[in-house]
Amino acid sequence: GTVCDCGRYRRVVGQLNINVARLNASIKFLKNVIAGIRETDEKFYYIVKEEKNYREALIHCRDRGGTLAMPKDEATNTLIADYISSSGLFRAFIGLSDMEKEGQFVYADNSPLQNYSHWKEGEPHDPAGHEDCVEMLSTGEWNDSECQVTIYFVCEFLKKRK
Repeated sequence: GTVCDCGRYRRVVGQLNINVARLNASIKFLKNVIAGIRETDEKFYYIVKEEKNYREALIHCRDRGGTLAMPKDEATNTLIADYISSSGLFRAFIGLSDMEKEGQFVYADNSPLQNYSHWKEGEPHDPAGHEDCVEMLSTGEWNDSECQVTIYFVCEFLKKRK
């Protein structure tokens, strides 16, 4: 018999498995995008119907060239809220947290909350200090939530300039 260089083949097969997993993730992403997308003049928004915690959601959006949605005005907030509601969802993560400094909320791009917010009455309310991430409810109201919960989330992408 002949000697098998099986280690080399195992590495090749392992790399092929990784490539297939990446392609499957890309296909799932495209199916989500095709299933529904909302847009403003400058940005596209879409709901990723995969339950992830806040950090995983942040990475998911960034890996695809976007970020978690950052509603910085009433029109954008309403658009995202209507999208969440019409998708039959109750809530979804948006790109807002106070992970760095308790009570000081910043967007996913590290810009601070300025002259717009849409907190649910009594929120943000974090007596135990564990609710550092923000979800948008289907009503458009914001609620601080634990970052480890796994829920759907909204990504935003800048439109390319022509």
